[in-house]
Amino acid sequence: MKKQVRWIDYILVNINWFALTVRSQALTPLIVPLLVQQFVGESAKGTYYGQLRLWTLMAALLSQAIFGLLSDHSTSRFGRRRPYLFGGVIFEIIILALIGLNAGMSGMAGYWVLFALIILSMIGSNASQAATQAFIPDLIPSEKKGLASGIKALIELPLALMFVTFVISGQVESGNLSTALYTLIAVLVLAMVASMFVRERRQEKSPALKKEPFMRLLAMTGVFTIVILGTGFLVNQVIRWVSGIEQTRASLIVGAAGLIAMGFSIVAGIWAATYASLGQQIKKHRSFVWWTVNRLAFMVGSTNLASFMVYFLQEKYGFIQTEAAIPASFAITLVGVAILIAAIPGGAAADRFGKKTVIVAAGLLGSIGTAAVVFSPADVPLLRSYLEIGQGIPTTILIQAMGGLYLGAILIGLALGLFYAANWALGTSLIPEERAGEFFGLSNLAGAGAGAVGAYIGGPIADQFSYTLIIGLYGIVILLSLFALLGIKNSTG
Repeated sequence: MKKQVRWIDYILVNINWFALTVRSQALTPLIVPLLVQQFVGESAKGTYYGQLRLWTLMAALLSQAIFGLLSDHSTSRFGRRRPYLFGGVIFEIIILALIGLNAGMSGMAGYWVLFALIILSMIGSNASQAATQAFIPDLIPSEKKGLASGIKALIELPLALMFVTFVISGQVESGNLSTALYTLIAVLVLAMVASMFVRERRQEKSPALKKEPFMRLLAMTGVFTIVILGTGFLVNQVIRWVSGIEQTRASLIVGAAGLIAMGFSIVAGIWAATYASLGQQIKKHRSFVWWTVNRLAFMVGSTNLASFMVYFLQEKYGFIQTEAAIPASFAITLVGVAILIAAIPGGAAADRFGKKTVIVAAGLLGSIGTAAVVFSPADVPLLRSYLEIGQGIPTTILIQAMGGLYLGAILIGLALGLFYAANWALGTSLIPEERAGEFFGLSNLAGAGAGAVGAYIGGPIADQFSYTLIIGLYGIVILLSLFALLGIKNSTG
């Protein structure tokens, strides 16, 4: 396939990203937060949601790295990656059906059942993702990876986000969680079927698979988890220590502690975890490690902004539980449209002007957009006047009452379109092709770690102070992510 790439190949190697994003954007910002709120109540929802995010995402991190390593060594006649994509989707649709049954439970029993099911869902999803993310480095030539990454960003983000907004969010807002989950199952199956047409050939022979790489992956996940648990513990101690201090001063102290904790978790966590996996080989792959740090820091901001959006809207605008689904989804729509505008040009600009240059632009734009979300004025009485008469809020009223937030969403969407295209293209230039599955499994320290770091550390801060504070911290982390680019040396970007 590297000799001649057809237009359909760009779609087939990326189509499963559509399903993976629909899954994550339906579960993470909408279904799971609302279920956690239903099970544990208002006062501790951020803390329990952060706890769930940490452990389920560490399961995702470990499983994706393991499946990536296994697929690197696969000699299946169906190809290196496709069998793992197929098996992961089949496993996950069973788990999603069980989550639908779990939605009828209540109390802490419901929370712990949900906890276990999301861990299992993560295992299936990451088997599928480990296969999908290796398609571009496996099958697309170097000079066309920027274009392929731009198409990936287009399929993965704007198209998937708009589907969530126009289809799944309405089902969630009306309380039809089972219908939303069945819709998600249909999307996963259709994308999986299309992915089976990727032109992937059998790997005739592979080095023997030893147990040492798996032990290193266990060590990597354990080290990263310990770093996050340790910093989270320290932040909780600071929160207890400031309990008797004046509120504004306490917020500043806790905010600073949270920012330091996230920064330490990102840099020290990535280096320690990667060393646990690669050992002395890390010396040859320093640029890859700093690329992962950059990706993690940017995604801590962008991922958790979406994860906590429902809770943020409830706090700032007075929405009650599922009332926040529609305005949150409208923000997602604007993010998707902005990504649609920026994704393909972002990939082309990365090829022409340099990947780092585009990533810097994305970081600046993302931090400005987050500031707009944090400082946007709220016309709460106007929103409540529609909600109290049981009337849906028209789009024009949403824009009038929440215009600053939606402007911020557009800026964040433009930043995401630029970042995902340029950062992914940069990453594909830094990994050894023969170990693509293993290294992109390691890169999931960023994908899974973003939610774990941001939610586990940020959840208690939000519960005790405000979601506005923690989202402001996420914007600062996006800006600080740019410093990691200084460590990336051996690339053409």
